[in-house]
Amino acid sequence: MIDRDPFIQTIRDRLAAPLPGREAQYKMAFAHRVEELKRRLSPPDNAKTGCVLIALWKTEEIWHTALIRRTENPRDRHSGQISFPGGRHDLGDETYAHTALREAQEEIGIAPEQVEILGLLTELYIPVSNFSVYPFIGLLSAPPTFRLQPGEVEQVFSPSLSYFQDPVSRSTADVMVGGQLLVQEVPCFMIEDRPVWGATAMILSEFLTLIS
Repeated sequence: MIDRDPFIQTIRDRLAAPLPGREAQYKMAFAHRVEELKRRLSPPDNAKTGCVLIALWKTEEIWHTALIRRTENPRDRHSGQISFPGGRHDLGDETYAHTALREAQEEIGIAPEQVEILGLLTELYIPVSNFSVYPFIGLLSAPPTFRLQPGEVEQVFSPSLSYFQDPVSRSTADVMVGGQLLVQEVPCFMIEDRPVWGATAMILSEFLTLIS
């Protein structure tokens, strides 16, 4: 069975040990952001909570995950960016894991009953939007059939994990932070000629360190 796959067992074992943590996240952050996060020991009291899902499934012996490109929205500080499916924790959500599952279902149609939560990576604070993000790793019982949320999700990608493990996937790019500040040569992963940077790249960096 897929939940007994050696790769999944490796993830379970490593989640039970100390996580790679912030140092692994910092590998894919630009210098100013690293300095800012190192000065801050914890998120501010008024930080909002967000949760994302690193969905894993196997197709023809190859492990994949899901990333989305958000629609362009002038009111969204992360407009048009590539991210893991996820969003803000609502008071009606029983747990943070429930938030990640609910958002994944709303944004790309992954049914919660298809997902086994394996564990949680290191919490990551995003200063530009004042969100504290909890990244959950979830095992899908079968490859997903995506259904994109109109007005929220422009595109969904299903890259292999091996692609991100290849150094060729890593690059730098000039990006606009908060819709106002252009930052040059930001570390990123490239997917279909688009940069995956910021919090998503930092979360992905910790996950790749975990499984390497």
